[in-house]
Amino acid sequence: SIRPLIDWLDYNGYHVVTKPTKEFTDASGRRKVKGSMDIELAIDAMELADTIEHFVLFSGDGDFRVLVEALQRRGRKVSVVSTVATNPPMIADDLRRQTDQFIDLISLKPNIGRDPSEKPVYDNRNNSDDFDDEDI
Repeated sequence: SIRPLIDWLDYNGYHVVTKPTKEFTDASGRRKVKGSMDIELAIDAMELADTIEHFVLFSGDGDFRVLVEALQRRGRKVSVVSTVATNPPMIADDLRRQTDQFIDLISLKPNIGRDPSEKPVYDNRNNSDDFDDEDI
């Protein structure tokens, strides 16, 4: 469960927005969980555009290009954090070209990454708490 993280963020002054997930089975029979926050994020950004000078978007979704352009028309700077190091890249080319600054996650690794030997080991054998609506 990510409830402790959400509670910590809320307690420390972050505006936490949650949304129930939608579960479906794709054409190949795989179970998928989706919890899109695109519209909520775009509305929040536009409502805050008069008070925030620089937005940082952690997404590669090309649907956000229009939002980036709208914020720029209001004189706001927009940085996008994603990666081109994967195949295929995790950022839409038109979003990358629209942003004021593209930050590749790879460039952040020395600052925010940790040595693989330091990763905690989780015991999932006793964890029957798969994702549910309250976790997102």
